[in-house]
Parts: sequence; structure tokens; C-alpha cells
Amino acid sequence: MQSLDELAVNTIRFLAVDAIEKAKSGHPGLPMGGAAMAYALWSRCMKHDPADPSWPDRDRFVLSAGHGSMLLYALLHLFGYDLSLDELKNFRQWGSRTPGHPEYGHTPGVEITTGPLGQGFASAVGMAVAEKRLAAEFNRPGFLLVDHYTYVYAGDGCMMEGITAEAASLAGHLKLGKLICLYDDNKVTIDGATGIAFTEDVGRRFAAYGWQVLQVGDGNDLAAVEAAVREAQKDGRPSLIMVRTEIGYGSPHKQGSPEAHGAPLGTEEARLAKENLSWPPEPAFYVPGEVKAHFASLGRRLAAQKQDWDRLMDSYRAAYPALGARWEAWQARGVPGGLEDDPDLWVFEKPAATRAASGQVMQVLARRLPNMIGGSADLNASVKTYLKGLGDFQADQPGGNNIAFGVREHAMAAVLSGIALHGGLRPFGSTFLVFFDYMKPAVRLAALMGLPVVYVFSHDSIAVGEDGPTHQPVEQLANLRSIPNLHVLRPADGRETAAAWLHALKRSDGPTALILSRQDLPQLPGTGKEALRGAYILGREAGERPDLILLASGSEVSLVMEAKAALERQGCSVRVVSMISWELFLAQDEDYRELVLPREVTRRLAVEAALPMGWERFTGPAGRVIGVGGFGSSAPGEVLREKMGFTVEHIVQAAEQLMRQQA
Repeated sequence: MQSLDELAVNTIRFLAVDAIEKAKSGHPGLPMGGAAMAYALWSRCMKHDPADPSWPDRDRFVLSAGHGSMLLYALLHLFGYDLSLDELKNFRQWGSRTPGHPEYGHTPGVEITTGPLGQGFASAVGMAVAEKRLAAEFNRPGFLLVDHYTYVYAGDGCMMEGITAEAASLAGHLKLGKLICLYDDNKVTIDGATGIAFTEDVGRRFAAYGWQVLQVGDGNDLAAVEAAVREAQKDGRPSLIMVRTEIGYGSPHKQGSPEAHGAPLGTEEARLAKENLSWPPEPAFYVPGEVKAHFASLGRRLAAQKQDWDRLMDSYRAAYPALGARWEAWQARGVPGGLEDDPDLWVFEKPAATRAASGQVMQVLARRLPNMIGGSADLNASVKTYLKGLGDFQADQPGGNNIAFGVREHAMAAVLSGIALHGGLRPFGSTFLVFFDYMKPAVRLAALMGLPVVYVFSHDSIAVGEDGPTHQPVEQLANLRSIPNLHVLRPADGRETAAAWLHALKRSDGPTALILSRQDLPQLPGTGKEALRGAYILGREAGERPDLILLASGSEVSLVMEAKAALERQGCSVRVVSMISWELFLAQDEDYRELVLPREVTRRLAVEAALPMGWERFTGPAGRVIGVGGFGSSAPGEVLREKMGFTVEHIVQAAEQLMRQQA
């Protein structure tokens, strides 16, 4: 006779098995091996409310090993989240709420999109950062408004990924005691036993990072899992709970084998697994009545916890009305009224690098948005993103807004996503543009999830100069622009930089990348809020119709403005279009796009110190692009710009040639 807990665990296992069998694809091994561990956490330790998945003080659960998605979907369904049994039956099918890997914003109760291993673990560090920062801001004696944990379910693959090492090191340094990772230590990967490639002592590694390390010898021992979690909750360090499990637990021929990892068990093996664990072979998707009643009872207990917090919140607002109002403002993530009319945003008189202009703008923004938080990958002096007067976020100083990420670009990007997912804070991070390559997977996931993260990329072109081609970004702009739902803005001067920041902060449905110069640029007449349309006419032609349109972004806009003047002295009518963002321009209505780039003007020359890929959609088949086709070289920036054709003279020559060809 199975106990109620055993029935509940087996229900989770076989909902997963049946969904994967029906879909004819999926990963049954993790849900079968980890069902007991996850059930112990969700039913005995976690604070959450199925009726309110966005409750700010809920515990967060991150399935970093996202291929085990059916484990999460089974839990969500059984606990009473808005995920029906029919959705489980439609696992991995078109239009279902149960995709192959968990997707944030798509399935109620899913906290984060996961699948690329290690990304969930690193983003969980960001969630724990947010919890610690908000607790420092809002908690008062007798009012623990912010008091929750971030739980990570990670596997062997997550432990092997480099991003996990970066993020775990940072978490240990920051003493994120509300971060608890349950490591599904089943010692199996797709290619075989982990021993073929992974023989390190994971526990000692994490202990060296500053984590508490606990052991559970049997992942099916609910009491042992619960005891380990309770012990982890008491420690001031992040905790790694190493839980020994068997992949595909219950399968007579595939338990403990790579064969259980990434393919259905098969009809016969699924039947044998059910028989082995005393589960009825039919019907599929069976949930015993007593299990339904048990989870309903758990749901009532969880709802009571949420109701207690609601009462606490009401008392808090009465006792601390100003803090209550600030809480609401921070949670709303809005932009203060009148921000864009603040004159301090727009005053730029001397030539300045757009990285310096961005730093100036950020100080103004931080005064209005005290929940801006972020930092750089060990480059504050160069990228100018330090928020003056807002303090450093450290283990013993959780009230600061400046995070020292260290040389950890990949983890930084994922941590920013975790902060954004948590809510209440406005995250940004910065490094040199060329090092975007280290961040790409996390930036892509932020775009997929629609997170309002701001990436500040400085040193944006070959003008970096003497550092040479290893530090001169060439293909990075094209790479960034290729990511759906990422807005890329490359401002030409201080006022365009202010406009770029305004767009980034107002945007709520995706991330924004600001591309900034190292070298000083002139402040151009006519720049400003019009840049928010992505592209606009900065230099108007003489007469009714231009003979030629010059397009550019960033540092090349001032060059084409000078080229316009030179060409006009020759009697040519020239329009200059400052194209700060392809994405914003393409989002404008057709009339505006036609106004800026009339179809009848086919003589178009684009200039950008980067790979020219993609500009052809704006220059058209008859146009031309001056770009960078190689990797640059080591020399002073001005020398490189001259040698590689980014001079007024070369632009004028190219324009003259283009006009002769289309005469």
C-alpha cells in the first residue's frame, strides 16, 4: 500500500511519462528521477500561491535543467496553477502552454525561460540579488515584507557549463543566503556516465566559492530532502544540496542509463515502469482522487500564507505610507512624469565620447529612478556606468545599487535577467562591445523573454585603436541586430544618447543595447528627441528633392555631415539621415519611412564602422555601404579610420562615384 506522498510522487512521474509518450519526444529521465526531490520542496518548503503566480514575496523556482520541463508542468497542474490536464496532453504541440522547454510569460507559474544549461542557475543569482536589495530597502522591524528564497533545480550539465562557475563565484562573494540549489546528481549525461568528462569534486568547488554544501544520499527520501532544505535556509551563505538520484527511476531497463535522458521510454518500457512502481497502466494521465484532494489541501495552506502577507502589506502601508508608495512605484517599473523634459538630460556643449555622455545621463536618471541597479564587468572607469551616491551592493552593504560583477560578462548578463524577472528593480550592465560575444546566450534569452534589461556597450569601433583587432568590434553590431526583439541604438552625440536612454527605460517588452564611442564626438545641431523614431533627417537638402541620401549611425554621423557640406559646395543636393536604430525606424509607419527615405531617391550611401551586413535594406540595390570587411589592426584610432576609409574625403569620393554610376 503506497502512502499518500508516494502516490503524489508517482503521479508526477507518470504524468511526465505519459505526456512524453504522447508527444513522442521529450526527456523522461529527469522527471522520473527528480520527482520526489521536487515534490518535497514544493509541498513542504516552498512559499507560493497558485492563485497568484506574480505574488512579489513568493519563493522562486528555477528549473535550470529546462529539458525536464514535464516535471515542472506536472507540479504546476497538480498544485492548481492555471494549467489544465489537456495542456499536459498537448505537451510540445503547436499552440500549447507546455512547450518543450519552459517559457516565461507563456505558462502560468514558470519563472524563467530555460533550456541552455547553466542559464537558469546564473539568472537565479540575479533573483537572489534582487531579493537582498529589496529587503534592505523596504523591510522594517516587525515588517518582513521581502523574505523569500530562490530555489534552483540543476543537473550535471548545468554544473559543467562555464556560466555556472562565474555566477556561483559571484553568489558566494555576495553571501546570497536566500539562494538554494538542489543539484540532481545522477551522474549521467547524453553521451554516457559523467565520468567520461566530469570527475571533479563539485562539492569542494562550491565550498571554495563560499557556499554551504549539503548531501542527500537518496533523492527519494522526502524527509532527508526537507531536512537539507531547512538547514540551508538557516545559513547566511548560498547553499548547494547535492541530491543523489537515479535518472529514469522506476524504468526496469533504462534506470540509470543515458537511454532515459532524451527520448520517450517507449510503450512497453513505460508499461513496465508503471508495473514496477505499482501504478495502473491505464488510463494515461491518471491522477488518483486522494492525490487531487491532497494537492487541493496544500493549495489552501499556500493561499493562507499569501493572505497573511496581504494583511502585512496593508499594515505596512499604514505604518510607513511613504515606503508603501515607493514600493508600488518600484514594482510598477514606470518612468516618472516629466523625465524627458528634464533640461539636465539634454545639455551637452563640448565634444564628448558617447560613453561619457551616457555616464552624464545616467546620473540624472538615477536621481529620478532610485531603483536603477547594475554595474560593469570590471570596467567602471572606462564605461562610465557607476551611479554616484547610490553605494555599492556587497554582502555587508545590501542597500547599494552598484554591482561589481568582476570579469564575468556571461554571468553578468544572466544575472541582469534574473533581476528583471524578479521585479522591483531596473537592471543595467556594461562592458566593451567586443565582449558581447561572451554574453550572447544570455542576451538572446532576455530578448526571448521580453525583459527590460539595458546593456551599455562602449568602445564601439575600430577607433579603439592601439588595442588592436582583438578589441575592435567589427561583426558585433550585425550580431546584435540579428537578435529578434533586441533594440540596438548607436547614438551620434550627447542628445541622441539621452534619447537612447529614454527609450531603453520606457521599454517594457524587451532589452535594449546602447552602442557607445570611446572617442570624443561633436555635438551636432538638430539632434534630440527625434532620434526616438529610429532614423530622422538631420541634414536637409537644398531644394525640393535630394540628389543623394547619406545614412550613418554613431560616430560616422558627424563624418557624413561634413561630407554633405563638401558635396553641396560642388552643387549637389544632399540629405543626411541619422539612423540610431534600425529596429525603431522599421517600427514606424510607412508614411514616415517614406518621408525619411523616399523610394524615388535611389542614390543612397550608408557609412558605419562595422560589418556592412544588413544596410542593404536601407540603401537598396542601387546604393552602397562603406563598412569594415576585416578585423582591424593595431594603430592609433585616427590612423585606422583614415586607412580603412572613414574620412570625409573617401565618403565624398564614394558619393561622386555613386552619382556618376546613376547619372
